Amino acid sequence: MKITSSQTCRGFSLIEFEDLYGSKCSIQASSLASEDAIWFGPDDAEPKILASQAAAHGVATTEDCGWVEYPIPEAVSLTTRMHLTRDQVEALLPILQRFVETGEVSA
Repeated sequence: MKITSSQTCRGFSLIEFEDLYGSKCSIQASSLASEDAIWFGPDDAEPKILASQAAAHGVATTEDCGWVEYPIPEAVSLTTRMHLTRDQVEALLPILQRFVETGEVSA
């Protein structure tokens, strides 16, 4: 997996990578003033609708099967990344480590 490190325009650390399906994801230092935190997850929700259902929901497409983009108005925001404190990340680490070692997901 290619992992790149940079900074946001406000100077916060930013690590970018792609998931198994090629979705752009990141880990970013939070600007939260009260405690250390990170933003973690996909950068964009990439909403989709089945092509066969698109017209019924006002989406024009020439596709007749599979998934097509579902346009979201600019005034709408979709949350995609988790906002995690250090304690929350610490609680998740054993679960992630167990998955690395065994392929199992359990608490």
